[in-house]
Amino acid sequence: MSGFPKKVERLIEEIQKLPGIGPKSAERIALHIVSMEKSRVDRLVSAINEAKENLHLCPICFNLTDKEICDICADSERDHSIVCVVEEVRDLYAIEKSGEYKGVYHVLHGRIDPMNHVSVEDLRIKELVERVAKGNVKEVILAMNPNFNGDITSLYITKLLKPYGIKITRIATGLPKGTEIDFVDSVTLTMALKDRKEIT
Repeated sequence: MSGFPKKVERLIEEIQKLPGIGPKSAERIALHIVSMEKSRVDRLVSAINEAKENLHLCPICFNLTDKEICDICADSERDHSIVCVVEEVRDLYAIEKSGEYKGVYHVLHGRIDPMNHVSVEDLRIKELVERVAKGNVKEVILAMNPNFNGDITSLYITKLLKPYGIKITRIATGLPKGTEIDFVDSVTLTMALKDRKEIT
């Protein structure tokens, strides 16, 4: 028995389903929300609904956008011949914060994870291969998280892209094994991109 009213318990349960939120954090957030003025709660709910209704995946890179294509893909100043492949949208923004990368992206929306039944078909790998097959890409940077599933995903993509004769690199330097990219500081991430190694 938590001692909370049933409505608060349900709110805690829903908040706890969010990534990175443990039981104690869920309790704190839920109690904070119920103590907020109704106008603030309405604004929060409205912001969530607007984001859900108006955001969609960019048809080129699969980043989130509220436009036809995302701002990065639409930017003619960026180098569209270099594609940085990331697992999640949050990884893209972690790299963007460094301010150093001037190419474009491809978001897989996950990684190969047999234990959790995530297969190649669940990811945007086919679309990446189709992008490369068009002949406009010179380099693909694999920015998967440096862990077992990230390694499997990188190896699989490398195998698929090798026949196209493009440069395939992977960020490595400065990223400890098991680290999640969106938790890495901008300086370390910048060095990891600059010192990327070609996969042969």
